[in-house]
Amino acid sequence: MPQRLFIDVHIVQTVPPANVNRDDQGNPKEAIYGGVRRSRVSSQAWKRATREHFDTTVPEHNRATRTRRLTSELAKRIVHDTKLEREKADRLAGALLTRLNLSQGKKASDTAYLLFYGNAQLDTVAALIAGQAHDLAALDDEKLAEAVKDLPVADAFSTGHPVGVALFGRMVADIPKLNVDASVQVAHALSTHETQLEFDYFTAVDDKTEKEETGAGMIGTIAFNSATLYRYATVGFAQLTDNLGGDTEAALDALDRFVDSFARSAPTGYQNAFAHRTRPSLIAVVVRDDQPVNLVTAFEEPVPSEAGIQATSVRRLAHEYAEASRAWGDSPLHAAATHTFTTDEPRSKETAEALTAAFGDRISFDELRSGLRERLSAVLEAQG
Repeated sequence: MPQRLFIDVHIVQTVPPANVNRDDQGNPKEAIYGGVRRSRVSSQAWKRATREHFDTTVPEHNRATRTRRLTSELAKRIVHDTKLEREKADRLAGALLTRLNLSQGKKASDTAYLLFYGNAQLDTVAALIAGQAHDLAALDDEKLAEAVKDLPVADAFSTGHPVGVALFGRMVADIPKLNVDASVQVAHALSTHETQLEFDYFTAVDDKTEKEETGAGMIGTIAFNSATLYRYATVGFAQLTDNLGGDTEAALDALDRFVDSFARSAPTGYQNAFAHRTRPSLIAVVVRDDQPVNLVTAFEEPVPSEAGIQATSVRRLAHEYAEASRAWGDSPLHAAATHTFTTDEPRSKETAEALTAAFGDRISFDELRSGLRERLSAVLEAQG
């Protein structure tokens, strides 16, 4: 088991006019920080986007699903494995999951809350009765309950966690045994500067409008803002390894996939209306053995609303990291960054130099990921 290791991921990313994460009024989420209003994207929104991204890189069998329709999903697998009629499969699935004592939702087939599980874990539950499904389906309710009462249904959800569950954890209030402590913490993304809420007034024309008709077929408004965001996440490598059954190679793979997906993903709110997908201008990773450190304090004093917010934000982050390291006597085990600033361009020279002083020479994103893995492997080997 690795000792205390935390991998901090710092990202600066500029998003054009957009509404990627709405509040209950339909407006972009906001927060007051440093005495001014900032654009905000919730951690939940970016975690979901991250999970959906890395789910596309692994086979469906190894993915995780979060749903209330656990009974229905299990019934589908029973039908697939046994060719049993769906109604009978629903009954068997209900009998199996009754052993978990999950609180029921408004619908009899739904749980009271979303349950996060691995697709392979549910396959394991279905396999528990694959060879006797037709015989079990012929039993009455009382005998069926007796026949499945000793099957290790809960155990199937307690081991073999997929990457999604190993990273983001699982909370099951009814069954503490099924809880999985998250190995990832994701901060709410905040703009590095003050933002103002704006509204897009739009009209839509009816293509079949008669000549004598005037006016729009539809009128409306969409709230939006634009922002340079500071995004932060940290991974507890020891917890991640534990969640994956002590397999350090699997944990290294999971970490690599998380860094890749966290950097490349984005929530999709109003995506068709704004086409807001961009890539970060800075991604920095820091490996620590003391504690995670969020560098949002670099932006407690908002970056002035003038040209060059992105570059100023990146320099602020580099300086905050360097100064905090000196003040606290930090000695990170590894630090590296990929970014879009070069010393060849006069407008970005100062920024590139600040980043080099803080994180070392600029490298590509692929080199960032491979270097992180190599450094962690060396640390783990040294730890024994």
